[in-house]
Amino acid sequence: MNGQRKVTNARVVRSLDTLARLVLPFCGSVVGGFAAPAVPWLSPTNIFAPVSTPAQSIFDLSRFVLMVTASIFVVVFGLLAYAVVKFRKKRVSDGREPAQVYGSTQVELAWTVIPILIVVVLFLAAARVIASIQNASPPRNAVEVTVIGHQFWWEYRYPSLHVVTANELHIPVSDAEHPAPTFLTLLSADTDHSFWVPRLAGKTDLIPNHPNSMWVDPHEIGLYLGQCAQYCGTQHAKMLLRVYVDSREDFDRWIQEQSRPARVSAAASEGQTIFERTACINCHTVAGTVANGRFGPDLTHLMSRDTIASGAAPNTPENLRRWIQDPGTIKPGSKMPAMGLSGPDLMAVTSYLETLH
Repeated sequence: MNGQRKVTNARVVRSLDTLARLVLPFCGSVVGGFAAPAVPWLSPTNIFAPVSTPAQSIFDLSRFVLMVTASIFVVVFGLLAYAVVKFRKKRVSDGREPAQVYGSTQVELAWTVIPILIVVVLFLAAARVIASIQNASPPRNAVEVTVIGHQFWWEYRYPSLHVVTANELHIPVSDAEHPAPTFLTLLSADTDHSFWVPRLAGKTDLIPNHPNSMWVDPHEIGLYLGQCAQYCGTQHAKMLLRVYVDSREDFDRWIQEQSRPARVSAAASEGQTIFERTACINCHTVAGTVANGRFGPDLTHLMSRDTIASGAAPNTPENLRRWIQDPGTIKPGSKMPAMGLSGPDLMAVTSYLETLH
């Protein structure tokens, strides 16, 4: 059964990739602020290629619903085509109306009972999938992460592992021999958000004062992209998600590195002093220093991330400098203020942040 499912999924993905090769070269595709080639961007966000049990359940349900509705379309369209051809107006008419039929019990039962049965079947199928996803209990070896949505970035806390990071979520791969699901507690610090990584699970809202939860058990190592799917303000479109599914060894290594305090070289001490004397420490935390702000992302291991500004730009020294100088050039409407640092101070702070691995 699993083999047939994988073959079917592979055929669907190949068909979509073929369509993308034909259509997307004529379109400009930009994902998360990066110019992307025509086909590769399909892989991290393709809803037709699930790699986690919740996403697979939703995909199977949608395929079943599509088959049912397609069958209804074929039957209705076939009857319509038959009626058009069979009872089309004849060139020569004798002026008589066709036989009129009223009150056919069989027809009325058919168009009443059959739709009711179809709706009941679809309802039960959807309820079964929803219950199987929402009622799952975390096993002992589950990784637990608290996700907090902010305008306009993501905060990730691993309570039992004592790790705090932002915007880029790392979780372990889960296979049949070593299942390791990740259970997420979803919170909001301000307004409504929605956590959606198409290949891992469905959309789940983050609502102020109303904790939600979801879980994933990705079966393949890789990078999976997502998006805040609930309009939350000016920069909703750039509140991007990046989920890194690591091997168990790589995940354990990442946790170990993220648990360490910041390591700063002597050459960056001037930048650290400037950072700690400005308003930066009111919003950001750097473990092992006096910076303990909670309004912005934790910067302790900033340079271990591939992007800044919640995926809006690659994490390069040039973009980091632009982000500190004027965040509006990368993400208009973001809550981070322009620091107004002088040229030498800006260079010193940037150099300091580049040491935070």
